[in-house]
Amino acid sequence: MKINSRYAHRAASKTIKAAEGADVEVTVRQKRHAVLFGCSEFSTLPYASGQMTDADRLIAEERYDRMADIFNSVTLPFYWGRFEPERGKPDTERVKKAAEFLTAKGFTLKGHPLCWHTVCADWLMALPNDGILKAQLDRIERDTREFAGLIDMWDVINEAVIMPVFDKYDNGITRICNEYGREKLCELVFKKARETAPEATLLINDFDLSVRYSELIERLLDAGVEIDVIGLQTHMHQGYRGAEAIQEVLERFSRFKLPLHFTEVSLVSGPLMPPEIDDLNDYKNSEWHSTPDGLERQAAETAEFYELLFAHPLVQAVTWWSFNDGLWLGAPSGLITKDSKAKPAYDELRKRIKGEWWLAEEKHVTDANGEITVTGCFGDYTAEAGGKTIEFSI
Repeated sequence: MKINSRYAHRAASKTIKAAEGADVEVTVRQKRHAVLFGCSEFSTLPYASGQMTDADRLIAEERYDRMADIFNSVTLPFYWGRFEPERGKPDTERVKKAAEFLTAKGFTLKGHPLCWHTVCADWLMALPNDGILKAQLDRIERDTREFAGLIDMWDVINEAVIMPVFDKYDNGITRICNEYGREKLCELVFKKARETAPEATLLINDFDLSVRYSELIERLLDAGVEIDVIGLQTHMHQGYRGAEAIQEVLERFSRFKLPLHFTEVSLVSGPLMPPEIDDLNDYKNSEWHSTPDGLERQAAETAEFYELLFAHPLVQAVTWWSFNDGLWLGAPSGLITKDSKAKPAYDELRKRIKGEWWLAEEKHVTDANGEITVTGCFGDYTAEAGGKTIEFSI
C-alpha cells in the first residue's frame, strides 16, 4: 500500500510469518481502522427493541449496511431526561439491546453524556443541591457498571464551559455547578467515572472551542483530574469554519498531548442557518432541504475537513452527527437521505476511509522464511494463505 506522505504518521510496515517456506501467495486485507470513524445513531433504539414498522425496519437495515461500510464506531444517547424521565426507571433495557445489536455488527460504542445541564431529568428539581449531586454521581456509577463491556467510552461531562451560566431554563445540573463550581463538579464526576469504570476511556466534551475551554482543561489537569480524551464539537450549520480555523483549534488543544476526538461533526447540504442564531436549537425550519449546490458544497467541505483531521497525529476519532438527514435539528446534515440514499458527502468519505486510507486487498509472496512485509494504515488485518487465515494488527 502506498501512503501519502501527508498521512505517514498513520501507517507503518510489519513483517509477519504467513506460511511455511518460500513463494507462497498470501492475500492481505484490512478489516478495521485504528482511528474511530463514526456517527451518532439514536434510531437504533426503536429498531433493536422491535418498535418499528416493517417498512421502517427495511430502511433502517439498509442504513446500517451503509454505516458499517465506512464507519466503525457509534455514539448512543444517554440524555438523562429521556433515559430516566421517572426516577428509578431508566431506559436501560432498550439502550442495552441497541448496544448489543451494534456491538455484534463490530461497532465500538460511546455513551453520550453522563452529566449535562440540557435534556436534564426534571425530577432533580425537587431535590436539594446535595441530593442532586448524589443522584448525579449515583447515575454515573449505575450506568457505567450496567453497560461495562458494551460501552467503555463516555462523554463524562458535556459543555461545562457554559454550564454554570446557562440561563435558558432552570435545571438541576446548572444549580449544582453554581454551588460547587465548574472545576469541582468536573473533578467529582470524573472521579466517580474512574472509580466505577477504571478501564473506560473518559472524555470531556464541549462546543466552546475557545480559550475558555482550553483554560478549563488546563486547570483540571493541573488539579489531577484524569481526562483521557479531549472532545471537540464542530457543528457547522452556519457554514464551514475553514482550514485555517480548524488548524487553529488543533493547535490550541494539541498542547495537552492528549488524544483529540471530534465528537459531533455536522455540515449541511442545503441553505445555511442564519448567522444571527446564537443557539442552534432555536432555529426551526420545516422546509430545510438539500439543494444541488448544497450537496456539492457539503461533499467538498467534508472531504477537506476529514483530510485535515486525518493529517493530525493526535486526532483519534471523528463522529458525524447524524448519519441520516433530519435527525439533528431537522437539518439536511446527514451523509444519507431519509430514505437511505448516499449523498455526495458519503461518497467522498468512502473514497478516503475505504479507499485512499485503506488496504482493500493486496497480494504478497513469502520469502525463504515464509514471511511477508505489509505496509498499511494502523488497524486490523487478515492474511490468507493455503486455506489458513492469520489475524494481525499494524
